[in-house]
Amino acid sequence: MGTPPRRTLHVELEALQDEIVRLGGTVSAALERAVRSLKERDRTLAQAVIDADVEVNRAALEIEQRSLTLLATQQPMASDLRALGATLKLVTDLERIGDHAKGIARVALRLGDEPLIKPLIDVPRMAEVVREMVDRGLQAFMSRDQDAALAMAALDDEVDRLYRAVFDELLQIMIDRPGTITQATHLLMVATHLERAADHATNLAEWLLYVLTGERRELND
Repeated sequence: MGTPPRRTLHVELEALQDEIVRLGGTVSAALERAVRSLKERDRTLAQAVIDADVEVNRAALEIEQRSLTLLATQQPMASDLRALGATLKLVTDLERIGDHAKGIARVALRLGDEPLIKPLIDVPRMAEVVREMVDRGLQAFMSRDQDAALAMAALDDEVDRLYRAVFDELLQIMIDRPGTITQATHLLMVATHLERAADHATNLAEWLLYVLTGERRELND
């Protein structure tokens, strides 16, 4: 006698969540390595981040395909439909965070051994907060913790504050020292990658709220 369909669906959903957590850990590590490659001027590490993005894309595609298969074959009820729909969105957001890590690594390669025009202080801090957001967002999703999801908005605000500080400082450097404009633009691009990664991390919490309530709520207005 075969496994009841509902039980099979729930087992598969749990397995998909485990894969999502692994993917989240991968993209979080990619962010850390990308920023470190820039800070330490490590071109080898930067290239490794770029090369590893292929595996992020492969893992994301596999999760998407498994989710679509469940949608097509298991006849999920409303709550399970929301969970599967959120899973598809979560994977997209995590894959985008991986893309932003790759973008930072590409900046590190472009700058090469060129001395930095300023110490990297706020940028690594931004990366730390984004990584915390990814971790908390996934934990909240796994545990269905609505309060933890709502708390993500404060972390996104912190990233926005740091982004504004980086922007203002780089703008002043460009005004005072026009010869720094090219590098300052690259460093601003790094901050932008991190700010956008934070938006995707915030989406992780928003998709949990959707699973729990059936409504999409914006946390980073």
